[in-house]
Amino acid sequence: DLDLSGETEATRKLYGLDQDSTKDFGTRCLVARRLVERGVRFVQVWSGADNGFPRRNWDSHEDLAKDHLEMGRSMDQPAAALLQDLKRCGLLEDTLVYWTTEFGRMPCSQGSKGRDHNPFGFTNWLAGGGIKGGVAYGATDEWSYKAVDQPTYCYDIHATILHLLGIDHQKLTFRHNGIDRRLTDVHGELIEEIMRG
Repeated sequence: DLDLSGETEATRKLYGLDQDSTKDFGTRCLVARRLVERGVRFVQVWSGADNGFPRRNWDSHEDLAKDHLEMGRSMDQPAAALLQDLKRCGLLEDTLVYWTTEFGRMPCSQGSKGRDHNPFGFTNWLAGGGIKGGVAYGATDEWSYKAVDQPTYCYDIHATILHLLGIDHQKLTFRHNGIDRRLTDVHGELIEEIMRG
């Protein structure tokens, strides 16, 4: 049931459904909470798929400040509301929230206002479901170009997520092209420092 009319005014305001800038993403986050409440085991909330004109997405090669500032404002309040609401409902403890992207942005400009892709340093975060709160892990160099302190790879994040879901990423393997592949390819170490006990 995706009918949000039964939600309280306070909940609708919490997610920003009362503001044009946050209504779209706020609706997506509120629907995600409702799906989790109803037992849906995997929910993806997407931001940035608008490739119309003017283009509004996170792949800003043209005007980083304009595009990312607006996009960031559109999702800041709803993302915080989702975590707060999951906690209020008693669902955050059993729900793993993984916030990520496919790459970061270069610390230097591309042309004048845009930024090119940066596969060497970017941020993602996790909350709930066995994650320690308030922990930062890893850092980039002084230019924000490349991870230098505790470099972490997608394989490590995936291994950690699978562990928190009760799956040993090293046990489920299949033979492919002469290699025993697993859910994290042939890589991946648990990031113990970000997990509770």
